[in-house]
Amino acid sequence: MKNTIHIWLLAFRLKTLPAAIAPIIIGLCYAYQSGTFKPIIATFTFIAAILIQIGANLANDVFDFEKGTDTEERLGPKRVTQAGLLHPQQVKNAMIIIFSFALLIGYYLSWVGGWPIVLIGSLAIISGIAYTGGPFPLGYNGLGDLFVFIFFGILAVPGTYYLQGGAFFDSIAIILGATMGLMADCILIVNNIRDADIDIKTGKRTLAVIYGKTNSKIQYSIFSVIPYLLPFWIFNYVIPKLAIFIVLFSLPICIHNIMDIWKKSGKSLNLVLTNTARLQFIYTILLAIGIII
Repeated sequence: MKNTIHIWLLAFRLKTLPAAIAPIIIGLCYAYQSGTFKPIIATFTFIAAILIQIGANLANDVFDFEKGTDTEERLGPKRVTQAGLLHPQQVKNAMIIIFSFALLIGYYLSWVGGWPIVLIGSLAIISGIAYTGGPFPLGYNGLGDLFVFIFFGILAVPGTYYLQGGAFFDSIAIILGATMGLMADCILIVNNIRDADIDIKTGKRTLAVIYGKTNSKIQYSIFSVIPYLLPFWIFNYVIPKLAIFIVLFSLPICIHNIMDIWKKSGKSLNLVLTNTARLQFIYTILLAIGIII
């Protein structure tokens, strides 16, 4: 029983959840600062984001295996379908169950937010499956970066803020969302650089495959630095408070990660992947504090 639970937790990829909840945290903090925070809606928004992320992880696990992308040459963390720990149909059934629960919560959030939330929720679930599944998988055709930027950034933060009672096309929420999207993209970029050589063999066309690892490292470096311009923009054009500059305390970690992306390769990039995800979470917490106080 204990081993079964461990296998399913491995399939859920709990380490990816901070990337899913980071934009929710920022959207809620912005709503709190704006005086529109609603705790019950916030709770259901968190749960929906977590369920959609887990469902997408399960879809990625099984569809990558079926497409032959996940092989014994894999450099990243273990995948349950490829490792034979779970049958593909088991993973698909779990994916359907998880997305069904997300859909149920989505009904409530749609009742609160109307058609924009119906659209966002539907696209999130469809894209979570279509990222690696279906006739035109996004992640296999160079669209993974755009998908992450949109759904982990410029839709997630404004959508969360809108559910709390704010305007959907709020310029501050959109810029905060873009910042979160760039940081989430950095996680994907590391993953794609690490797997580029294997992806070339299996026909998976990520940007690292299409334009080369060097260009992806440049992309990672630029996307990592841009979020640190955000506090200057907020201070000058939104709220002139020094607390927002607290995010700069995480800048040394950012610089260290950029240096590592240029020095490391292969399996050693798994550490860069972990550190990139950790940086996003640290940045998110610091930005949340800066927005609230």
